[in-house]
Amino acid sequence: MSARRNHNHLLRQHRTAQPVLKKFTQSGPGRWLGLALGLTGVATISATAGALLAVSLSTTPLMQQKLTPEEAAVFSKGQMARGNLRFPELTRPVNILVLGIKVLTSDLEDESQEDLGYHAVVDSFKGLSDTMLLLRFDPAEKKLKVLSVPRDTRTYVEGMGMTKINDANYSGGPALSAKATSELLGGVGIDRYVRVNVLGVEKLIDALGGVNVYVPKEMKYSDDSQHLYINLEQGQHHLNGAQVLQFLRFRHDSLGDIGRVQRQQMLMRAFMEQALNVGTISRLPKLVSIIQSHIDTNLSLEELVALVNFASNVKPEDIEMLMVPGKFSDPEDYKASYWLPDYSRLDAILAKHFDFGYDSWRFENVDSRDLRIAIQDSTDDWAAVDGFVVELNEDGFWNVKVAKPWTQPLDVTRIVAQDGDTQSAEAIQRALGFGQVVVESTGFLESDVTIQLGRDWLEKYEKKQQLNPRETETETETEANDDLKELRIRNSN
Repeated sequence: MSARRNHNHLLRQHRTAQPVLKKFTQSGPGRWLGLALGLTGVATISATAGALLAVSLSTTPLMQQKLTPEEAAVFSKGQMARGNLRFPELTRPVNILVLGIKVLTSDLEDESQEDLGYHAVVDSFKGLSDTMLLLRFDPAEKKLKVLSVPRDTRTYVEGMGMTKINDANYSGGPALSAKATSELLGGVGIDRYVRVNVLGVEKLIDALGGVNVYVPKEMKYSDDSQHLYINLEQGQHHLNGAQVLQFLRFRHDSLGDIGRVQRQQMLMRAFMEQALNVGTISRLPKLVSIIQSHIDTNLSLEELVALVNFASNVKPEDIEMLMVPGKFSDPEDYKASYWLPDYSRLDAILAKHFDFGYDSWRFENVDSRDLRIAIQDSTDDWAAVDGFVVELNEDGFWNVKVAKPWTQPLDVTRIVAQDGDTQSAEAIQRALGFGQVVVESTGFLESDVTIQLGRDWLEKYEKKQQLNPRETETETETEANDDLKELRIRNSN
């Protein structure tokens, strides 16, 4: 019995019986913001639906691979949209699995492929899923929720046993990927799927005019065998399609694929904020050929338009980005490197944000003394960070860690609900009296809430210092601050 199945068996003792694949229907207007390969699963729906509608209202769905009756049965058959084709609306919450696929010539068995002397990227969907996202369009809450599933997540895949979840698409296409995702998530239903390959990502981003994003660190990597060359400097940049692929594919740091998932979420948010404008709308006809060549989905045109309409009305603060929580596997336990899911935390996320299960109690009545809080400083003012730790302690938050700095300068402090615990994040916001609560998994992995300090705290701290001037530091205080500085340097490495 798989780890997840055993976990599910215990949970079902406290739940009403529910099918392995819960059936949902889709509904509601949606705007596909940034699907580009993991870059957002969301953008492609916006561009896809709008472009198709602009060209023809009678085209068939963009299905590149016909599903067998058994495969089609994996997905919901229920109606998800209603209304005429111009203005369909979602009728219920919808779960869509987005797969970003990378296929190399070496992955294919087709001997007719030209030998280029290196492993080139090819236009295909039969490969490992480099990116996996579960999108939930919820018309009742008027929210769009994104759950990132790390590609190395260890789970049960039918016919393969316990393996990495990204193997599912290569072995059984979108239907097997949906089954594996549902298994991982304890039975969450998958309504539709969207697959996009990396060639489509580059062309789609270029057609949309690129994206402005902060590159959090210098990214340099070379792989002659794939002709993969990554060369991005830290700082604010306008990235074209090729550079976005570099940003998305980089995984050569201490966090590996998890760091890449975090950067994908950063890029998603940046892209979503920039995606819809007059310039984008004018480019929609140009996107049609790109979409038809590089997107595979079982969404109907009516459903696409409904998703476009819905997403176009979602406020930025109502976009929530989460990640399957877990930990890295120990080399002594497994030969391969896995991301091992924390099912208890995952069930709490699903209950609160995907309306599935009954474990949201984990987020209720959390003792402030037990809450794991991490601080990522963007102000480069160490005294202000020390003052902030004192501020948190005075407000009753004692389990505080100063983590690696947040390299992007922030004007407004971000209070990040790392696992979606918005109650605790909002409690911290109320206690501090400033800051913006965001739901995403870009913070410190071992925290419940990560506070990314901005200039708003620095200004508040400086005013407090002016009201309470102190004499110069004593020798003891200087030594203590030096110790804190040394500790931060160790945490940053």
